[in-house]
Amino acid sequence: MNTENWKVLIIDDEEGIRRVMAITLGDAGYQVFTAADGESGIELCKKESPHIVITDIRMPGIDGIEVLKRVKEEDPDKEVIVVTAYGEMEIAIRALQLDASDFITKPINDEALLVALTRAKERYTTRRELRDYTNLIEQRWISTAEELKKTFNFQKNLIESSIDGIIGCDREGRIITFNKSMEDMSGYSKDEVVGKVSLDRFFPVGEVEILREKLYSEEYGGKYRLFLFESTLISKTGNKIPVQLSATVLFEDDEEIGMVGFFRDLREIRRMEQEFLDKTRLLHQDKMISLGKLAASVVHEINNPLSGILNYIRLMIKILGRGAPTQEHIQKFQRYLTLMESETDRCSKIVSNLLAFSRKSKVEYTGIDINDLIQKSIMLSQHKLTLQNIHVETHLNPEIAKVWGDFNQIQQCIINLIFNAIDAMPDGGTLTIESSFDSQRGLVEIRVKDSGCGIAKGDIPYIFDPFFTTKKEGKGIGLGLSTVYGIIEGHGGSVSVESELGKGTVFVLKLPQHPNQ
Repeated sequence: MNTENWKVLIIDDEEGIRRVMAITLGDAGYQVFTAADGESGIELCKKESPHIVITDIRMPGIDGIEVLKRVKEEDPDKEVIVVTAYGEMEIAIRALQLDASDFITKPINDEALLVALTRAKERYTTRRELRDYTNLIEQRWISTAEELKKTFNFQKNLIESSIDGIIGCDREGRIITFNKSMEDMSGYSKDEVVGKVSLDRFFPVGEVEILREKLYSEEYGGKYRLFLFESTLISKTGNKIPVQLSATVLFEDDEEIGMVGFFRDLREIRRMEQEFLDKTRLLHQDKMISLGKLAASVVHEINNPLSGILNYIRLMIKILGRGAPTQEHIQKFQRYLTLMESETDRCSKIVSNLLAFSRKSKVEYTGIDINDLIQKSIMLSQHKLTLQNIHVETHLNPEIAKVWGDFNQIQQCIINLIFNAIDAMPDGGTLTIESSFDSQRGLVEIRVKDSGCGIAKGDIPYIFDPFFTTKKEGKGIGLGLSTVYGIIEGHGGSVSVESELGKGTVFVLKLPQHPNQ
């Protein structure tokens, strides 16, 4: 099938992404359809019957996982590519487990998109060929030896070209089919295996008995079927290979004659899972560093009001110890209590903000009031700013749109930038934080500007690299700005910096607005 005959459906709630992808694929010769949400995308899928569906994971209403499930229920032959953001590796892995063809991450790279489409087309073509071959066998009697030979070769080619490893066994468990992918995965050659060893060779002791038990139960896809069951293969060198297994019992005239299993290598998925965990640990490590700085600052911040409250209480006790209070004393007490209430409320807000920041929680995307987030970040950092003689100016647009993201992660970015500014102004200065909204592009912009020492031109290309730091030993480990970059990119935004030695630095964060606004 030529490229121009391939139909592709793009489902994404961001118009800009839909338009750019449609142009890219149209130029590559694909026939492209687009939908702005999961519901309309499913309807368009039924109407136009595309070969390949590209769907965003996070969308209002029906999300990408549900779209994947419904498309596969309607037509298992359709290939689905999911589009994920930074920090969504678990969801991407879940999509692959639900038979997604592939996944790509935002921001979408044209080369990665076209590679994913090429893989999807190969899978789609293989599925159709297998189905056509099955229909051919069911509908026709093979009347000549030549036809039989052609059919046998076709079947052999299909098995050998499969991306998944395939093992076929007779009823005693001896291996009679062992394809190229299985050779690559296990390290055994076909000659070493076929007719010579049983299935037990490839599994830990007792695992085959467990697989047979599951195969004959209703638990994984129905009786005599095993669907997406995770297990472990043992390679020729003794290495353990995580695999996803689908298998079925083979019958002839109601008599069991063997079994066939399809093995999907999970090593790459496990590597991605580990990479995701490593990134999560780095984010948490950076957050704990920020939390340590904030905790020390907050102790000093609430110590002064608490000391004042204690002095007022002692004064009131002393006056009451002299006898019944006069009207003048009562009026003083009322003023004291008002001040004590105000200071206690301030302490409560500071502690509440610190607790909210320190809480380890799952990533949760909601509509975020950026101005409120900025004010809370400044409140947490206020004592450290005051001690270093840094004046804070804010210019916050009250009409700003809400941002779609995780409050805790974006607050971590703002606090990291505030701490960077503090380190850049050891002798004091001015910190300016601004918020604005670009309605044409649907972007909320945050500017964090300091009047500090600035960044050398030669260092700017590297400041977002993990563990790169220009600070003195013991003053930082170089995670702060790389964390900011990773979080903002993961939210579909961007980070830029303008700086000159001796003239200060400006960091600019741009984030997409909430999709419902």
